[in-house]
Amino acid sequence: MNRKTFFRVAVALAIVPAVAAGYLYLQGPVIAQAHAESAVASATPAIALPDVSSLVERTGPAVVAIRVTQTMHNAGLDNLPPGIDRNSPFFYFFRRFGPPSNGDEGDQTMQGIGSGFIISPDGYILTNAHVVADASEVQVKLTDKREFTAKVVGVDKKSDIAVIKIDAHDLPVLHPGNSDTLKVGEWVAAIGTPFGLENTVTVGVVSAKGRALPDEAYVPFIQTDVALNPGNSGGPLLNMKGEVVGVNSQIYSRSGGYMGLSFAIPIDVAMKIGDELRHDGKVAHGLLGVSVQSMTQDLAKSFGLGKTEGALISRVEPDSPASKAGLQTGDVILGVNGKTINDSIDLSRIIADSKPGDVTTLRILRNGGEKTVRATIGESPADEVADAGGGKAHSGTGRLGLAVRSLNQDEQHQIDEKGGVLVEQASGPAAKAGIQPGDVILAVNNKRVKDPQELRSLVEHASGHVALLVRRNDAEIYVPVAIG
Repeated sequence: MNRKTFFRVAVALAIVPAVAAGYLYLQGPVIAQAHAESAVASATPAIALPDVSSLVERTGPAVVAIRVTQTMHNAGLDNLPPGIDRNSPFFYFFRRFGPPSNGDEGDQTMQGIGSGFIISPDGYILTNAHVVADASEVQVKLTDKREFTAKVVGVDKKSDIAVIKIDAHDLPVLHPGNSDTLKVGEWVAAIGTPFGLENTVTVGVVSAKGRALPDEAYVPFIQTDVALNPGNSGGPLLNMKGEVVGVNSQIYSRSGGYMGLSFAIPIDVAMKIGDELRHDGKVAHGLLGVSVQSMTQDLAKSFGLGKTEGALISRVEPDSPASKAGLQTGDVILGVNGKTINDSIDLSRIIADSKPGDVTTLRILRNGGEKTVRATIGESPADEVADAGGGKAHSGTGRLGLAVRSLNQDEQHQIDEKGGVLVEQASGPAAKAGIQPGDVILAVNNKRVKDPQELRSLVEHASGHVALLVRRNDAEIYVPVAIG
């Protein structure tokens, strides 16, 4: 090897460790990061999908299939059984499996399906009110193939809970869990009879808690993604311990079948109602006599409040416990008997759980100051209907984008008001906020409106947001409108 060749080889040999060292240096962070990720992965416990086979084996025998018979007059599609309308999941069952209707008058028999679960060894079963209400016959089938004719012990449509009874003994039962400790994201399972397929199991997670649904002011629903279909109503929602945490009740659907949203009545609500039905055959719900809505950020701004908590009173029924206690439209109920009211459903549930005759202490906010009011709880709600007729339209206020007119005496009598203006046309900020023709505006920021001129004056002196108290059909609600 000559000197020149040796030099080249020596340089080559010297470059090898240098390149290797440089590679390791450059790759060091990558290797370190990989080790770190591996360490984190090993430190994070693996989340395994639940195996509910043993749970179903233990709880399945206590779940029953319910078949109901209803005798009705003229059972066309537009004359569905009581409690069943086109928005009910049962509608699609009746349309598909019910007897054909030729539109003739006369008695016809319709059949429906549902689910339930046994809550005592001597045959008491919990289910939904809409499953068995107005049924002429109720049949219960157990997993051991035995069938019984059940007696309807009691039905509470307000909570959609019912109790039925079969003549049997030593039956398997399900035990209630604690729906308050249920966590969003927790695994749950449902067992029921969807489309008549008995003891069908579906699994999912809790999607939300305390969900308020339209026209359901009493029940704080548990929302899940568990697949429910017509026939699942009344069946149990179970946690992974096999305890009942809810009674499956409703789905949101445009097709009549499962679309990812299902709702269950919390078991603490269901068992309380069920116990009253077993002992008394009925449930006495408390009444305060107010219509309330949740306080939104825009409403809070309109009333000059810093927090969006409490239940805003949009109507006080005449001669009601609330009226006798001095409650007013625009009051915000912050607490009841020492319990904080964060949302309107909190108030509805507390009052409904109260007994008629109970004296209740209410902490309210009125005109920026807090005060305490005592009210004696009454019983059973009263519905009123508002109607709006024709008349001469007046120009409202351009700031709202409304054309309104005064109510005549007959219209005021129908809604039991001495003032108010009828919306003839809506555009601009008011229409954007949801105001519609036919609405009756009763107040602006808690100040009553007698005529269009007073409405215009109140709005002209306002800035930012105004809260319009609106009467629509049989309901009153505050609508926040941004007027700039």
